[in-house]
Amino acid sequence: MNQTLAPGVQGYLKKIFDRSIASFLLILTLPIFILLALTVYLTSPGPVFYGHTRIGANGKKFQVYKFRSMITNSQEILEKILTTNPIARAEWEADHKLRNDPRITKIGKLLRATSLDELPQLLNVIRGEMSLVGPRPIVEAEIIKYGKAIYYYYAARPGITGLWQVSGRNDVTYTSRVRLDTEYVMTWSLMRDLTILVKTISVVFGRKGAY
Repeated sequence: MNQTLAPGVQGYLKKIFDRSIASFLLILTLPIFILLALTVYLTSPGPVFYGHTRIGANGKKFQVYKFRSMITNSQEILEKILTTNPIARAEWEADHKLRNDPRITKIGKLLRATSLDELPQLLNVIRGEMSLVGPRPIVEAEIIKYGKAIYYYYAARPGITGLWQVSGRNDVTYTSRVRLDTEYVMTWSLMRDLTILVKTISVVFGRKGAY
C-alpha cells in the first residue's frame, strides 16, 4: 500500500523542514553527542550505539538509532524475566515496556529520562527514514496490535516525537498510543508539527512519563 501523509507542496515542505531542523540540531548538539558517546563507552561494556529494526512509511523496514542504554545481553535477560515473572510478562505484552527494567544501565536511566538516548535519531531524519514529528516507531510484532489503524501508520514517517509523547509518553496506554498516532495522521498540518515540537521541550524537561 503506497500512500503519503502530505502529498504535493505540503509534503515537500515537511521533508525540507525535517531535514533542515535535524541538520541544525545535529550540529548544535555535536559537543553533547560526543560527550554522551564517550560516557556510554566508558561506563558500560559494549557498543555506543544501538540499532533496531522498526517499521517505517509504507511498511518499509529501517534501522532506528539510539545511544545504547541497556546491558549487552539484554535480550537474554528479557527472555528470562518474561519466563519467570508473570506480572512482568503481562506488562510487556500490553505495552512492550517494563517500568522497572533491570536491563537499563545507570547512564541509560539518565539518557532515557531526558530522551537524550534518541539524539542519534536525527540521523534517521536526515536520511529520510523518520520525521521530527510522527507516529511512534513500532517493531514488526506490534503491527497486529494496530489492526486497521496500521494503514494510517503506514501513511507517515515515524517521528522522534509525536502526539503520544506530549500526551504522557510511557504513562499512556497502548490503545491510546494507537489512537493518538491515528489522530495525528488524520489531522496533520505543519502548524500542528510546530506545536508538538514546542510541547516536547516542556515534556522532556518535566520528565513526565519517562522510564
